[in-house]
Amino acid sequence: MSRRREYLSIPDLCAELGITRDTFYKWRAKGAAPSCTKLPNGALRILRDDLENWLNSRKEAVLR
Repeated sequence: MSRRREYLSIPDLCAELGITRDTFYKWRAKGAAPSCTKLPNGALRILRDDLENWLNSRKEAVLR
């Protein structure tokens, strides 16, 4: 059984990360934001799996 893909809107993403839209678009301009999908109407969506992968790629290594 396949899992339904979950997409987040920019306001949803910003609320989840606790950032402003301005911060998101600054990250996007620098190429540092999670991957986005552009809908035919121009709206951006972020696949939940892409967000999780993006967050995991930013984990800092713990030095012992």
